This record gives sequence, C-alpha cells and structure tokens, in this order.
Amino acid sequence: MVYIPEFAESIASPIVFVFHGHGGTMRHVMASRRLERLWLEAIIVYPQGLNTPGKLTDKDGQRPGWHKGPGDMNDRDLHFFDVMLKSFRTDFKINNRRVYATGHSNGGGFTYLLWATRGDQFAAFAPSAAVAGRIVSLLKPKPAIHIMREQDPLVKPQWQKLMCKQIMRINDWATLYPSKTGNPFVLYSHPGDHTYPSMADEVVVNFFKTINKP
Repeated sequence: MVYIPEFAESIASPIVFVFHGHGGTMRHVMASRRLERLWLEAIIVYPQGLNTPGKLTDKDGQRPGWHKGPGDMNDRDLHFFDVMLKSFRTDFKINNRRVYATGHSNGGGFTYLLWATRGDQFAAFAPSAAVAGRIVSLLKPKPAIHIMREQDPLVKPQWQKLMCKQIMRINDWATLYPSKTGNPFVLYSHPGDHTYPSMADEVVVNFFKTINKP
C-alpha cells in the first residue's frame, strides 16, 4: 500500500519504507502510522511481508514477516526491496538523497538488515523494538533514530540499549547533535510494552526531514 504525493511524477520526492512487525499487515501499519499525514510531500510505502519463521515467536512461520539475515530465505525480502525501489524510480521522480526506512519489531530488524546490506541507498533509518544481532558488524556510519519502550517484554530493553551503544560507537559517538562522522543518532525511549508508541511518528518524520544523504 502506497501514498503518492500529487506531483510525484514531476517533482523529486523523498520516499519512506515502513515495515510491519511479525504477524502484522500493510493495512494495519498504514492505518496505525499514517506517516503521509505528517509528510505530504513524501512517497510512503507500506510493504506486505510473507509468512516467515519468527525468531522469538511463531517458529513454524504461520504469520507474515521479514527474513532475518543475509542469505536467509534466499534473501527473499532484500530482493523484494530492490524491485520496489527500482519500480518507484521508474514510475516517479525519486530524490535519491532522501530514501528512508523504518520498521517495528521484526520490521525493525529488517530495517537494520537494510542498513547492513543496502545502506548506501539510504539517507537514514528508524528501527523500533529491534536489534541488529549478528549483522551489527556490517553496519556503517549512518544517521538513525532507535525507538524503544522501557518495559518491552519481548525485545528486552537491555538488548536494545546495548544495540544503541554499538551504533554510537559505529557513528563515533553520535547524539541528536552532529557526530564526528556527520551521522547523528537519537534514542527515543518511552514507557510501555512492546507496542509501537504512536507519538514517536512525529519524531521519526521530523528527524528524516532534517537528513539528506551526502
């Protein structure tokens, strides 16, 4: 499901990919996040995952999600992303300095996977309730905002805080202010459980608006 700005065929537009969590759907994430209300000038893409074995739940893969690492499921979802981005570049004018990805839980893990394997295509990332795990060594300095809830029972807050410390080292200690490598990093921590904090959307969009790929 996609939101297309009125002048996307003639004006170079930013593009944001929004990945649902494991067991989620494109319809639900579009209805709940509605990033287009916050950024009318951007193309907003809500892809649909296929049934995928989960890492923490649904080990039999009865519900939709995204694959976990390079080579997993023959890189099915990375190829899907490549085709999507190529298609949008063919059909619309895309500002190639303004390509972004955000996702929650398993979708956040896939956002980290895109960072690790397709990072040169993106200006910035905003994963939530997720960690990069074994692919953290593949991450290169990049602007990012990580969203977490302090009582998350599934993706433990201590795991996520460690993930954030690793990003800070990768970006050479970045904060909301410019880092030594020019790659700011923001940790948005909010009380609550594993559900996505809806108030974070404005923070994510405002962060993306400030970031252009060099």
